[in-house]
Amino acid sequence: MTGRALVTGATGMLGSYIAERLREDGWSVRALVRSRARGAWLEGIGAELVDGLLENVDSLTAAARSCDVVFHAAAAIGPGGDWEDYRRGNVEGTRNVVEAASRAGARLVHVSSTSVYGDARYYDEPTDELTPLPELPAHDVYGRSKQEAEVVVLDAHRAGRSWATVVRPSVMYGCRDRQFAPRMAPVLARGFFPRIAGGRTTLALVHARHVAEGAILAAGRETAGGKVFLLTNDFPVTVTDLIRCAEAGLGRRIYAPAVPMPIGRAGFAALEGILKATGRGDLARHATGTLDMLTKDNPFTSDRARSELGWSPSIVPDIGLTEAFRFWKSARSSSHSLEE
Repeated sequence: MTGRALVTGATGMLGSYIAERLREDGWSVRALVRSRARGAWLEGIGAELVDGLLENVDSLTAAARSCDVVFHAAAAIGPGGDWEDYRRGNVEGTRNVVEAASRAGARLVHVSSTSVYGDARYYDEPTDELTPLPELPAHDVYGRSKQEAEVVVLDAHRAGRSWATVVRPSVMYGCRDRQFAPRMAPVLARGFFPRIAGGRTTLALVHARHVAEGAILAAGRETAGGKVFLLTNDFPVTVTDLIRCAEAGLGRRIYAPAVPMPIGRAGFAALEGILKATGRGDLARHATGTLDMLTKDNPFTSDRARSELGWSPSIVPDIGLTEAFRFWKSARSSSHSLEE
């Protein structure tokens, strides 16, 4: 399937991978941008820049006109924040995107997140698309907003207003990453990262390129309409793998002693206390989730995406994850050079 696509969030990591992959496949791509300067590099791959705001349905309608598919990858993200900001960006913004896609007669691929599961993701059986979503606590404004955005999208499909499908990635990595690598790399670059319980835990990580490929495959499958697809398991990545790839990408040795689980728990409890005491309660709330990520195996399964979409990732972590850390290091060095 080829045609014309609108990509929201095209200057973000995932949106940029979607735009790149579409262009490789011969699509005409419109990239919705707030800042043409920030999105100028997309013109180099043949994308057309269009001005638009998620809160302005008329600008979205103009951007989506004559498009066959809208890939909605834009979102308000972050560990804290005000519910109204997330509701406006992720729920009302998605409602406007649905309306624009409907007016254009375009298919809609909505990018959600495994954050819709909150901390209730670890079960005896793998967590999949049929696992019920929990009622999330009030402070989990991001997860709640993504849950509500999914309802908006799937309700529109059921009502016949717009053909739509939802993809749920886990934590993503890749070039142009503004979340995972920028948070992990500074810690790993210090040269010390203890491996709790031996570092054998498999992490809920996926390459953004593979998520982009899954989203594009979903757009081309009529039977994907009204469904949700987890894009969470391209290749297994253990904590030890993460450290090895960071060493290669950052170009330094990292001392990573094995630490017993009780000591690891005590360390995170102390970290949570420090964050609360220093006024970072927003980050403190995620200490338990971070500990779970480092000590509990990836609970998700992408079997539906593999069987129904033909999703077949190809970039192994030793290449992709190493490249992500190398990109972060290069971008950081360039930034420091400009500041000097």
